[in-house]
Parts: sequence; C-alpha cells; structure tokens
Amino acid sequence: ASGDIMQAALNILMRNSIFHLAGVKLQKVHDRNIEVAQFLRERKMLIFMIQLQFLQRTTFKLMGTDEKPKKESAEEKKILATNNSVRTSCYYQGAYISFIFRSYDDSKHYTEKYLGCIVNTWANLLYAHAFHAFYIGLISFWLAKKSREGQQWRERGRRSKLALKKWAESSMWTFENRWYLLEAEEAYCNDDFDAAKLFYEKAISSAKEHK
Repeated sequence: ASGDIMQAALNILMRNSIFHLAGVKLQKVHDRNIEVAQFLRERKMLIFMIQLQFLQRTTFKLMGTDEKPKKESAEEKKILATNNSVRTSCYYQGAYISFIFRSYDDSKHYTEKYLGCIVNTWANLLYAHAFHAFYIGLISFWLAKKSREGQQWRERGRRSKLALKKWAESSMWTFENRWYLLEAEEAYCNDDFDAAKLFYEKAISSAKEHK
C-alpha cells in the first residue's frame, strides 16, 4: 500500500539522520545514502529525495570530499521553493554543518531561516525536531556569545532547551544528557561558570548511565 511505502521512506530517512548523531563512520553513512537514494528514485518520491540530498551534502562536507549530490531538477527546485517542511530540512542541515565548522555568518543565516519555518512543518517530523532542538539550542547559545543580538539568541536557546526538556521527561535515556548540555551552555553563555560546570558534569554522568 502507498501508506506503507510512505512510512518506510520516513523510517529510512530518520535512520540515516540518526547515523550522524550516533557516530556511525561517515563512509558507511555515505554508502547507505546511495542505497536510500536508489530506493526513493525508483518510487519517484521527490520530496524525500530532496531531503536526502541535504543530508548527503552534510556527509560530503564532513568527509572533506568534493563530491556533490546531483543538481536539482526544475520540479525539485519548485518543491524546495514552496514546501515548508523541505525548506526546514534544508535550513537545519545548513545550520548544523555551519556550526560544526564554526562559520558564524552561515550559522546565523541558516538558523534564522530554520526558526522562520519550523512552526509550520509536518507533524511526521516531530521526532526529528527533538534533535533539531538540541543543535539549534547549541547554535543559539554560541551565537549569543558572539552576536550584538545576544539577548535574542539567548531566548531562542532557552526555548530550544525547554523543548528538549519535554523530550527528556518522556525519554531520559535518549535526551536527558543533551538537555543537561543545553543547561550547561546556557549557564556558560550567562557567565555562570559554577552552574555550567555542574551541568556539564551531569551531562557526562547521564550519557554514561544511559549509553
């Protein structure tokens, strides 16, 4: 059934995204991306293909390769221009990789774009939003230390932290250590180094306890 194929595609894309967070070797992520691209291409699932291409770009940059996904077709460009959920994936990956390489201007640009889209995304992306909240929180607190709009970025980071706290309350195993890390980053951002040290230690302990 078409619904079964749709759910399968969603599950596959989510699994590939989590590979990055789980520390899977990048070559394995790359090889898996190729397999998933073939699966989506055969079923003409353009929206998911576009979202996979953003993940592929991130993988290529982390690998340090000049390889790039194929250029978008006119139809794919139209989807990117009109589909809010696809744009959210695009901006999140842009914010993530810019932050990893500490590119201030690009991190700020993509995070602002992401925050402008996130409120209207599809419900089936909600699980991904938990991981988005973590990285957008990290990015926001980092930008707060560097930007003239520090208070605005602190508030954005705080909102991400509170969103992740709700996920931690539902699954301490998966999200508690990340929530503590955002608490630590907020404290550090506010120059409360004693509190930051405490929460960094809690994050480490939680990660060890729930590995």
